[in-house]
Amino acid sequence: MVTVEKIKELRDKTSVSMMACKKALEETGGDVEKAIIVLRKAGIKVADKKSDRQVDAGIIEAYIHAGGKVGVLVEGRCETDFVSKNEGFKNFLHDIAMHIAALNPTYLNESEIPEIVIDEAKDIFREEIKTLDKPEDMKEKIIEGKVSAYFKERVLLNQSFVKNPDITVNEHIRDAIQKFGENIEISRFVRFSV
Repeated sequence: MVTVEKIKELRDKTSVSMMACKKALEETGGDVEKAIIVLRKAGIKVADKKSDRQVDAGIIEAYIHAGGKVGVLVEGRCETDFVSKNEGFKNFLHDIAMHIAALNPTYLNESEIPEIVIDEAKDIFREEIKTLDKPEDMKEKIIEGKVSAYFKERVLLNQSFVKNPDITVNEHIRDAIQKFGENIEISRFVRFSV
C-alpha cells in the first residue's frame, strides 16, 4: 500500500519528484527498496537520453583530506549555469573528489587507457596463468577477466562509489543527472599527495 510516509521516505532517499516516487511505489506495491531500483532504472533511461546534450557550464571543486597530505581537483560539467551554481551540484562534486582522494583512480574512463598499458597488463596475467592446465581459449577468457578486474579498480567511472559501494561512480553520476534534470559529466581530475 502506498502511503504519504512511504512517498516521503522514498523522496528523502532519492531526491526524485513526489509524483515519480508515488508511481514507483504503486508499481512495486509499496516496497520502498524495490521502488529505489525502479527509479534507478528510470534514471538510467533519462541519463542516456540526456547524454548527448552539450555541457557548457560547470565548476572545479577542490578537496583537501584531513591532515593536508592528499588533495584533489575535479572538473564537473553541466548544461546550465543554474545547476553549476546549485549547492547540490557542488556537494555532488565534493563527494566525487572525496572518492578520488580515497581510491586514487588512474584514469577517468576506459578510453583513456593507453593500448600499451593494456598489452602490458595482459602480458603479466598471461605469465601468471601459463602453467594452468586449461585450453588456450579459456586462458584468454581468464586473461580478459583479470584485465577487466584490474582496470575496474583504476578507472574512476567503473569504481564502486565510496559512499555507496552498491553502485559505481558512473551510476552515481546517472543518479545526479536524474536529480538535476540535465546532462552532467566529470571532465577531468587530478590528485596530489605528499
